[in-house]
Amino acid sequence: MTSPEQLRTGERADLLQALRQQRAFLRRTVDGLTDEQAALRSTVSELCLGGLIKHVALTEQTWLRFAVHGAEAMRAGQADWADGFRMGDDSLATLLDRYARVASATDELVATLDLDAAHPLPAAPWFEPGASWSVRRVLLHVIAETSQHAGHADILREAIDGAKTMG
Repeated sequence: MTSPEQLRTGERADLLQALRQQRAFLRRTVDGLTDEQAALRSTVSELCLGGLIKHVALTEQTWLRFAVHGAEAMRAGQADWADGFRMGDDSLATLLDRYARVASATDELVATLDLDAAHPLPAAPWFEPGASWSVRRVLLHVIAETSQHAGHADILREAIDGAKTMG
């Protein structure tokens, strides 16, 4: 069992702090936007700011299901991949609320999971056949994914109204 002190210091604290910082960068990109602005596609791709929030929340939730239950659990609630980047009928406030709930659940799980526990990855062309990821590796992946999309969001936001969130 993880002690309260271990959650404030050490590896778990470092991982959570890194993830929280990237989440905050991503959330900052949508500050003050309307639903219409959050749904705006400012590049030739399908990306929109609300869609990125939706995608990152779903990605974090899916990878934490993997961390707890393995590859089979990743299929639960799996939607069309491209739809995961669109706001659909959701408001920005709804998407941000969902992301906050996912973040809270992740933070609570990190307190209880064995960082060395591992599961085989699902079969996919981008994974080495037979590879496994530890909970630690999953958290590092979620941090990297969130960071990457925070950067995408910063570019999209600047194209929408000239606001710069990270520089």
